[in-house]
Amino acid sequence: MTTTAAPPVGHTAIEPGILYLGTPVVLISTTNADGSANLAPMSSAFWLGWRGILGLDGTSRTTENLLRTGECVLNLPSADQADAVDRLALTTGADPVPQRKQHRGYRHLAEKFARAGLTPVPSDVVSAPRAAECPVAMEAVVEASHGIGRGNASCFEVRVVRVWVHDDIRTPGSANRIDPDRWRPLIMSFQRFYGLGAQLRPSRLADIPEDEYRTPDIERART
Repeated sequence: MTTTAAPPVGHTAIEPGILYLGTPVVLISTTNADGSANLAPMSSAFWLGWRGILGLDGTSRTTENLLRTGECVLNLPSADQADAVDRLALTTGADPVPQRKQHRGYRHLAEKFARAGLTPVPSDVVSAPRAAECPVAMEAVVEASHGIGRGNASCFEVRVVRVWVHDDIRTPGSANRIDPDRWRPLIMSFQRFYGLGAQLRPSRLADIPEDEYRTPDIERART
């Protein structure tokens, strides 16, 4: 008896309003002009070595602070910290609230750390504070920026200068590795929060030692 394989599933061309197909949530802390701290959730972020690429609203207080100070902290919450992140939703440090954000229901909020229920702690290299409760915090400086989409968005390249992690997500017996089975990042996909499932299998790339990916930025961060 012969069987016929099912035909492959076809594609359909669509035009979704957003393309947030699944990225880690970041709480980015910056320093306001008056010296106070701002904290904002974002999820348009990815990393290349010790460099990060960040996409932000061009009218946000975070964008303003990054352009003025040239530094920030990228705080990565875990999957069980979704409530803290969501308490910052629809808030902005910008005052007055930009018209585009007013239309979407945003309101001004100055005390972002207090609203999220997170504790600001001093950083080592940059002026912006870290969020103590986030398992990962990366101090970073701006290397480049440019506007996107007629100024509605901004893209920043940042260089990480210090990485902080909670001890309970480190790989036992290793000084510099994070255990992916212990670290459960909060993921944003189409405006909804998700966590990671269990490991499916190691990638063949796991045969390459992590140290093979080290870049001169790591040595540079030590100075």
